[in-house]
Amino acid sequence: MANAVNIRELALLSLLEMQQEGKQSHRVIRGVLDKYQYLPKQDRAFFTRLCQGTLEYRPQLDYILNQYSSVKTKKMKPVIREILRMAVYQLYYMDQVPDSAVVNEAVKLAMKKGFKSLKGFVNGVLRTAVRDKGNLKFPGPDQPLKYLEVQYAMPEYLADKWLKAYGLEQTAKICQAFLEEKPLTVRLRDHGSQEEKEAILQELEEAGVEVLPAPYLEMARILKGYNTLQYLPAFYEGKLQVQDVSSMLAVECAGIQPGQKVLDLCAAPGGKTILAADRTGESGSVLSRDLTDYKTELIRDNLERCNIHHVKTEARDAAISDPALLDQMDVVIADVPCSGYGVIGRKPDIKYRASLENQQELVDLQRAILKNAASYVKPGGVLLFSTCTIAEEENENNVRFIREELGLKSESLDPYLPEELHCASTQEGYLQLLPGTHSCDGFFVSRFRKC
Repeated sequence: MANAVNIRELALLSLLEMQQEGKQSHRVIRGVLDKYQYLPKQDRAFFTRLCQGTLEYRPQLDYILNQYSSVKTKKMKPVIREILRMAVYQLYYMDQVPDSAVVNEAVKLAMKKGFKSLKGFVNGVLRTAVRDKGNLKFPGPDQPLKYLEVQYAMPEYLADKWLKAYGLEQTAKICQAFLEEKPLTVRLRDHGSQEEKEAILQELEEAGVEVLPAPYLEMARILKGYNTLQYLPAFYEGKLQVQDVSSMLAVECAGIQPGQKVLDLCAAPGGKTILAADRTGESGSVLSRDLTDYKTELIRDNLERCNIHHVKTEARDAAISDPALLDQMDVVIADVPCSGYGVIGRKPDIKYRASLENQQELVDLQRAILKNAASYVKPGGVLLFSTCTIAEEENENNVRFIREELGLKSESLDPYLPEELHCASTQEGYLQLLPGTHSCDGFFVSRFRKC
């Protein structure tokens, strides 16, 4: 560990920021990594794993602590609670750290943050947890809700929702997939040239990056072994675009052709926009919109890095109609705001914000956006509707809304998908990708034609 920086303290402060200020975990972690770029790769990896692991395993960590502490986690002081959660995560999931070091560092951190009077409490709880490690029994499948909450760290609301939709076995597979390491997936911007693709791969390998095939699409790769992505020439020269395979599949299902006019709504940070622009070529055009200047600036940064000039970006509310675009677009991509349940593995704080009320508000917003999106498609054009969630209310129910209320016709996805993804629903025009079943994020894709 670097002498000048206490990595555990950085993790503590980050977790408190997420918890108390409601900030998104990936943004907090990225902000720290950007600020401390000079830290060794090992320290940066330790910080990231400690933050992400403590957050995503929170229900399980609290269950463990509540077995050994006379003060239950809900009544603990926030700083002490987070220190204990971090310590238990290290004890159970980071075997390379000696148990004694975990306990000692937790006690020192509690004292450093002004809780000297509680050092005995912290020490006692953790030493008991160490002595009993391996003997603690978690609830079993005969208590399905508690089983999913503790064994798979899934809050009761979502556990109950998915139990009713998928049953215990499928729900357990979904929850297990969220807890597994999520690789960095990128798209090779080769424009179909095998020579360019091989040159990018060779450049990455020469930089010491491990490059692995990604599922479903030849243009997708998994990267491992890099330190800071932004420092890779292949990235800052725009030869790569960070994008999950599920997102690439969605754009592929739009069937974009050279010369077409494409509108990408809710587009930040711009992965779909860039793939759409690569598909239209400079003979076509892409209009990329999102709600705020901050989000459109993210899109512009990626466009500039990728040296793309035939995309126009605008900050505009997709829920408010734009009469200038009526019946103008060959393709409209509507990857609408959603509950994000499909990407809990990358953004674990999503599962703690889930509620029925939040979901209904999202459905209302989605339908306002979809109504506008459909109006922008010219006769004979295509609407591509997608989300990164696995909620029927936001997915299949919206497919029915688009068909019945907006009058668009579903079209088969099979011509645009690899054969291994073909199923009854893809013939009907939609696909639900599920974590644990499919080798990508949870995602929903559907395609419609305007008659």
